Amino acid sequence: MKIAVAITTLCLGCAFAALPAAAEGDVERGGKLAYTCLGCHGIDGYRNAYPSYRVPKLGGQKAAYLATAIQGYRDGAREHPTMKAQASSLSDQQIEDLAAYLASVGNSTVAAGGSDTAGIEAMVTCVACHGQNGISVSPTWPTLAGQHEDYLVHALNQYRDGTRTDTVMSQMAATLSDDDVELLANFFARLEGLETTVVE
Repeated sequence: MKIAVAITTLCLGCAFAALPAAAEGDVERGGKLAYTCLGCHGIDGYRNAYPSYRVPKLGGQKAAYLATAIQGYRDGAREHPTMKAQASSLSDQQIEDLAAYLASVGNSTVAAGGSDTAGIEAMVTCVACHGQNGISVSPTWPTLAGQHEDYLVHALNQYRDGTRTDTVMSQMAATLSDDDVELLANFFARLEGLETTVVE
């Protein structure tokens, strides 16, 4: 119990220290910007070429988290050539607009119920921030429920090897084993939640 409290305190402290004073995103403007995003994220099961994994579902994701992620690609804290190219020309306001639009799609499908995490030791750290149901307890942390399993494995491995450096996740993932990563990714992927952001 003390470990869970300490982890929660650490997560909350880091999150509040990093909260940006962002402008409000405009869903309509974001929808006009999103056409290039949907070329990959709007195709169900679309895969990144190398390494091969399904591109993440964005429908119903937290807007503040999406903005942080896009800024990370733009500013070099996250590595992906296509994402860097797409984000490099976006202003802070355009990123907020885009994030607001993507978060508005499929939001009603994100479940509110809990799920049994008994016996998954590594889960104690995860649920402190991402919730027992995979729904994050802060707008700046991603919802994991329903995300593609192979994408979650890829993301956790990037945090473990230091490829992603834009959040406290590098510290959280550092102690995870390969088995932990597979188990956690499988658990969150099976929960009801995020959707592929389809072209309307």
